[in-house]
Amino acid sequence: MKNLFYLIYFVPLIIFSQDDLLSEIDTNTTDNSYETATFKGLKIVNFESTKLVADKEMTLVIAHRFGSLKNGIDTFFGLDDAVTRINFIYGISDNLNISVSRSSFQKIYEGAIKYKLLKQQKNGFPFTIVGFNSILINTGLDEASYPLLEFKHRIGYTTQVLIARKFNSNLSLELAPTVFHDNFVVVDEQNNTQYALGLGGRYKLSKRWSLNVDYGLHFNRADNSPFKNPLSIGVDLETGGHVFQMHFTNAEGMNTNTFLGQGSGDWADGDIYFGFNLSRRF
Repeated sequence: MKNLFYLIYFVPLIIFSQDDLLSEIDTNTTDNSYETATFKGLKIVNFESTKLVADKEMTLVIAHRFGSLKNGIDTFFGLDDAVTRINFIYGISDNLNISVSRSSFQKIYEGAIKYKLLKQQKNGFPFTIVGFNSILINTGLDEASYPLLEFKHRIGYTTQVLIARKFNSNLSLELAPTVFHDNFVVVDEQNNTQYALGLGGRYKLSKRWSLNVDYGLHFNRADNSPFKNPLSIGVDLETGGHVFQMHFTNAEGMNTNTFLGQGSGDWADGDIYFGFNLSRRF
C-alpha cells in the first residue's frame, strides 16, 4: 500500500485547461465556453478550492487561527493561543502552481503543487478538476518525548483530487477525495495512510460576499482516536486584489494532514476556533 501511495504521489500528470485569473469576476472572460469564478478564494475554508494563481503571479496567504472559544475569558476567547500559517504561492502557468509554507502549529514546513486538469464547460464537460499534492516536515515533534524519533518520522504527504461544479452564478460545490500519510501518528492504532472525502461549497450572497462551508469525512480513523471530522463555516469578502476569509472551525491545524487527521475540537461543546485567511496578489 505504501509503494502504491508513493507511485500515485509522484506520477506526473498531463496538465491542460484555459486561463483562470485570480482577479476574474463573476462574468465570462474572452472564452465564453468555460465557466469562471467557481471559487474566489484559493481555499474554501480548510480544503483547497479549484482556484489557481495566474501565470507569473505571486500570492501571499496569511492564515491566522485563534485558540478555542471554549476557554472563554481565561484565554480572551482564544486570542492568547493563536497559530499562524504563511503560504507563498507562485503561478508557473495558469495551470500549475507551486507553494511553500510554514505553520506555527507543530512548526510545520510544507511544499505543494496544484495543477488544473479539466475545466467546466458551459455546454460540455460538467466539472472543473484540479490535483493537489504536498509534502510536509513536522519540526515540532520533540525528541525528548520520542527518543527513537528519526527525521523520516517527521515527513507527511497529501494527495487530493478536487472536483467542483458551478451550478449557477451563486452556487458552487466541490468534492475532494483525499489520501494523506504521516510517517508518525500519535495514536498507535491509527494507520499511517488515511483516507477522507472533503465536501465543500460556496454560495454568493452579494457581489463581494459569499458563504463558504466545508467538511472532511474521515474513513479509517482509529476507534480510540480522540480526533474529530473537521466542520468549518465562514464568509469570504473580495476587495480588489485580495480575498479576506473569516470562519469558525473545530480544527486548529491548517495543513491538510493536521485538520483532517488531528482536529480536536467539538462543535457540540463549543470547542471551536475563529480564524481568517488573507490573500494578497502581487
